Parts: sequence; C-alpha cells; structure tokens
Amino acid sequence: MHFSALTWLFLFLLFHVSHSDPRISKAGLFCGTNTTKTSKYVPSFVQEMENLSQRITTAPFATYHVNLSSCIYALTQCHRDLSQTDCLLCFAAARTTLPRCLPSVSGRIFLDGCFLRYDNYNFYKEYVSPVLDNVTCSIANVSVSDYRNENGFLTSVGYAVGNVTRTAVRAGSGGFGTAEVAGVYALAQCWESVGKYGCQKCLEKAAKAVKGCGLKREGRSLNTGCYLRYSNQKFFSDDGSDEESHVSGLRITIAISLATAAFIMVFLFAAYASYTRIKKMKEERNNLAQFSIPMENSCLSFKYETLEKATDYFSDSKKLGQGGAGSVYMGTLPNGNSVAVKRLIFNTRQWVDEFFNEVNLISKIQHKNLVKLLGCSIEGPESLLVYEYVPNKSLDQFLFVTENEKTKLLNWEKRLKIINGIAEGLAYLHEGSEKRIIHRDIKSSNILLDQDFTPKIADFGLARNFAADKSHLSTGVAGTLGYMAPEYLVRGQLTEKADVYSFGVLVLEIVCGRRNNLYSQDHISPLQTVWTLYRSNNLVEAVDSSLKEEFPVEEATNVLQIGLLCTQAEVALRPSMAQVVLMLTSKNCKIPIPHQPPFMSNNVMKPESSTRSHSTNSFIANAARKMELSYTSTESSSMPSSDGHSRSGELLPK
Repeated sequence: MHFSALTWLFLFLLFHVSHSDPRISKAGLFCGTNTTKTSKYVPSFVQEMENLSQRITTAPFATYHVNLSSCIYALTQCHRDLSQTDCLLCFAAARTTLPRCLPSVSGRIFLDGCFLRYDNYNFYKEYVSPVLDNVTCSIANVSVSDYRNENGFLTSVGYAVGNVTRTAVRAGSGGFGTAEVAGVYALAQCWESVGKYGCQKCLEKAAKAVKGCGLKREGRSLNTGCYLRYSNQKFFSDDGSDEESHVSGLRITIAISLATAAFIMVFLFAAYASYTRIKKMKEERNNLAQFSIPMENSCLSFKYETLEKATDYFSDSKKLGQGGAGSVYMGTLPNGNSVAVKRLIFNTRQWVDEFFNEVNLISKIQHKNLVKLLGCSIEGPESLLVYEYVPNKSLDQFLFVTENEKTKLLNWEKRLKIINGIAEGLAYLHEGSEKRIIHRDIKSSNILLDQDFTPKIADFGLARNFAADKSHLSTGVAGTLGYMAPEYLVRGQLTEKADVYSFGVLVLEIVCGRRNNLYSQDHISPLQTVWTLYRSNNLVEAVDSSLKEEFPVEEATNVLQIGLLCTQAEVALRPSMAQVVLMLTSKNCKIPIPHQPPFMSNNVMKPESSTRSHSTNSFIANAARKMELSYTSTESSSMPSSDGHSRSGELLPK
C-alpha cells in the first residue's frame, strides 16, 4: 500500500509539475524564546501537524488543538489565489521548515503562499501584536523612471495596498484580495479565524508598515493575523481554480503526500529522543565495539594517537574545513605523507552508521576522480577518517569568489576539466565499480581539487549502494536542498538519476559562476536563468561574465544544454552519467532537446517576463543553503527494471 500510494504521488507531480507555483519563498521564520525540556513534547507536535495536514486537504484554512501531555495549538492559512494542489505543496514546505524552532514552545513561518503557526495557548482570534508583528523590505530599489518620479511610485503603492485592504474585508472574500495600480501589485490575506474586524485592523496596520519601505521594490507585512505584500512585479495568480476540477480525483494522492511529509516529523522525533537519552555514550561504545576487532586487524586501521599528533592535536591552524558530519584537518604522518583527517563525534546511532557506511563503500574503490580513503580510527574518544590530502581544497572556494579572483583561477579549460572529471567519477560509481553506488550529496563543496585542478568527489557519508536487480531504494531524504531531485525529495525514492540531477545543477553553477540560493527573494536561480535563455535561443548570455568571452561559444552552450538535460523533471528523460560523459567528450554525439526543469512557474516559461520574475522560486531547484535531513534507509524495492524508465533516449550521431 505504501509503495502504491507513493507511485500515485509521483504521477501526480509528473503531470502537474509544469503548472505548479506554490510560492514557497520564505518571508520570515520566528521562533519563541521559551523552550520545553519534556521528551513528550515532540510526539505531541508530530500529532498536531499530522491532524492539521488532514484538515488542510480540503480547505485553505485549518486549526487544530492537541491537549495531551503538552498543550499545543496550531493554525495554517493558504492564500486563496493558490490552487488546492499548490496550497498543499506550500503547507508541506512550511511543515518541513517549522520544526527548526523546536524545542521552543512557539513558532511561526510565513511563506509567500501560506502561513503556519503553533503555540501553547489559543491565539486564533489575535490579529495584531506589538511584539510579533514584523515588516520586511527588499534590498533593491525600483527604477524611478518607470513611474515618472518618486511620488508616482509611492502613490501607486498607497493606492494598491489601500485597494487590497478594502477588497479583503468585504463579505465573501475569505479575507483575501489582490490589486494592481500603475505597475504596483499587492496581495492581502487574513486568517479566517480573526473575523472581519480583526482583518481590517490587521491590514490597516500592515498597510501603514509597508508604506515605510519607501522606494523599495517589495515590501511585506508579517502580522499576527494577516499577511500583506506589494511588489513592482506580478507575483500572484489571477485565478487559483484552474486545477480545482482535478482536486476531487486527486484527494487521495494529496493525503498521501502529506502522510509522506509526516514521516519527516516522525524521524525528527526519533533523532530528538535519541539525543536526549542519558545512556547515549554507552550505546555509542557498544555500536563501535562490534566493529573494533576486524578493524584492529585491518590495514585501514590507524592509531588515534598517531593521527592526533599528525594534526598537532587538531589545531585550528591545521583545520581545512567544517562540514555537516564533522571537521577536516590536514595532518602529516611519521613517514612525511600529508593526509586529510575527518573528525567525527558520534551522539546517535545514525552517525555510527554513516561512519561505517563511508568506510565500507569506498575503502576498495579507486578512481582518479574519487577521493581515496586511506583508513580510519575507532579507538579514541572520537572516530576519524583518513583521506588522501587534496591541496586545492573544494570547488566552491574557487567558484564563488570575486570576479577578478575567478578570472585568474578558473578559466574555461579548467571548468570543463572539472565538469568532465565529476561526470567520469559519477559514471564509475554508478556503473564502473563492483558496487552500484549513489552519492546523494553532489555539490560544489564536496568536490575537491588537486594541484592540477583535477576534481575528486568527496564525502560519502550519505552514499548508498544496492543490488543490480533493484530499480530503486526507498529511503529517508538526505542531502542538500536545491541539489535534490524532485522525485527523491517528495517520494524518498532513490536511483542514480538523483545524482544526475545534482550533477546538472552543479554544471549550471560552474558555467554560470553563480551559487544556488535557497528561498532567494531578490535573485533568480541559475536553473531558471539558463532555462529562460535557452528558450529564447540566447544561451551564451548565461556563461559567467568573469570569463570575458574567452571561451568557445558552441562548447559552452552545449555544456549548459547538457546541464538542462540532467535537471529535467521527468526521471526517464535524464541521461545516465555514462551518456553524459559521451556527450561531453564526443563531437559526433547529438545533444537531445531538454524538457522543462521541475517546479517552474508559468511566468518563467515566457521569455519576455522571465527576467523580471522574482517570486517564482522553485520548490526544488533554488537551493544552496544546506538542510541536513539525514535519515536511515528503510527498504529497497525489488521491482524489476524497465528500459523505458531506466535510460533516456538513445544518443544520436551528428
């Protein structure tokens, strides 16, 4: 039943993805200062969110109150211009992010399409607060020439927010309204629980607050009982009912999607409970003990004291970097060889599993584009991994620097060499080694560069392998938002094509010289930029300006097109990494036409409006800030592979 439901969810996303714009840009996340120490709070929170998710499947507004060991009230409100499908996608995004406030007993998150709040008292009727109400203004100013003068823009803002306030308080409006006045667009949404009077008072305060943004391009009032936004770019839908005719047939699918999100909350509780256990250190030693005897007799084993001295007792001067799983230090062994030592301090079984997962997966794998694991130590107070030392650190430290520094360090030849090397390394992991391995966290900070700028894929803590007769793994979501494939992020269903998607995002970053920004309100992601320029037949404009046109145009545009192929929404259309290597290295290989990337709004589809769109942040592909969701693999599918779904179309000779 579980597999069938997730399959329907995938089909739902596949056929509706091009129409989806759930507006999940984060406008504000606010956590309370009071915290709880009871271990029963998180289970109550999970139950609260689960019940709330069931109520939001049929309406844009819902509340729920659980009064078990902990008293929790929750409220969620979608903006009424969203379809019910997009409302649920927005709620799922809010529900995934809000647990960052735990163990605080209160938290609020404003996304540009919905609102979610929990607290330890009944706040449903509240509409304004001198403590909780906030206003945010964009960094950039408008171009005054578009509005005749400064007063012209300010006047338009005043009329727009005034009109939208009057619309929202009318009977039958559901507390929602939109308006447009001389190129200024405004949207208001009150929570249904505050009533007409509360809505009016909340929006009056909100309107006054956003007018204080002056000539800023956008302003948002994030109030206790309402949300108000203005912008010089259109960001709302004219009609949220275009998909409503499908809703009745999709309600089962929607319920499953929210149930899938509930698994995240369950895993969150498991991690939280494990962390608070008094006997966690004893469990850690028991977990390590089962591996200690074979490791002591292994050529991979290092003495803790040796590595401690090699790193000058983990001196800050030897520190190379800090990752989600631990710190990395440079060390010099007694024989004079330089190594990189990854220092891990376990506090849950999950970390133990990731440690030995990395050792077992890559200890016998050798490839010029994979960082070589030299050994490990499990004898001391913390566990250590020992890798070959790569002197040039990680790719992101060369790619995301000032333009002058990039010009000196990363010319086109080096970028192409890096892209080709990463592709060859992934192709080896997927098909060239005895084990079929998926990395799960391909991104610029996990690509190390040697003295010749040869790339080496690093950090295999989240990697998974599975048998050749399996079509996929059903696993907990882990990785970095913005690099995770949509089918994996939503369904937790893992194949090699998840790595292909991550590689595609990384290719666009390398060629464009721009980092993906999660929930960015003022910048369009590289994926949106490249897709828009591709559709307007102007792909060369996406290439990093620091290269100063010192690159072969056809070669650069081909690489960008390959990046788009790898980031297509439909899994079956993405090429394998072996095919990617062939496209990158063979001049006699025709590159297929890419289809639309996932979760692009309709505005991005229109070249004339795409360069002005600042509200269409992708649900999946606009990320650079890491959200660690590392959970343990739960099951593998024995469903036989189908050629139609495991490979993209054949590559055609020119």
